[in-house]
Amino acid sequence: MSLSRTVLLTAALPLLLLCGRAAIAQSAPPPAWDQLTPAQREQLIGPVRERWNGASAEERSRMLEHARRWQSMTPAERAEARHGMHSWKQLPPEQREEARALYTKLRTLPDAEREALRERWKQMTPEQRRRWAAENPAPAHRGGPGR
Repeated sequence: MSLSRTVLLTAALPLLLLCGRAAIAQSAPPPAWDQLTPAQREQLIGPVRERWNGASAEERSRMLEHARRWQSMTPAERAEARHGMHSWKQLPPEQREEARALYTKLRTLPDAEREALRERWKQMTPEQRRRWAAENPAPAHRGGPGR
């Protein structure tokens, strides 16, 4: 090995060790709530406080209900909910409107009619779905389906 390569490796070794430690620290599991510093807790809570303070009474009630429902879910149900939220965010706006309209209508129907509408929906073309959603609009919304 040449002298310049040896010098380079000797100089780079502390940097490599430091990078390795940083990678290990980043992969360590996050601490429990009680182990967080007050600044870390504030960093987590701050955005929720701002949203809460800017929300109407109706929105605050909805936020509390969502929190109650989330706490009652099993880990599998939470994973499914996260997947659904991710899928919802990926939908184009026009498909979100169609989904809101369908969801709103399905909530009002008896089981047999609900299943019949689902089957009809599966058979519809995109243009038929757009037309159906325009004829059966969902109420003004905020957030996910049916909101």
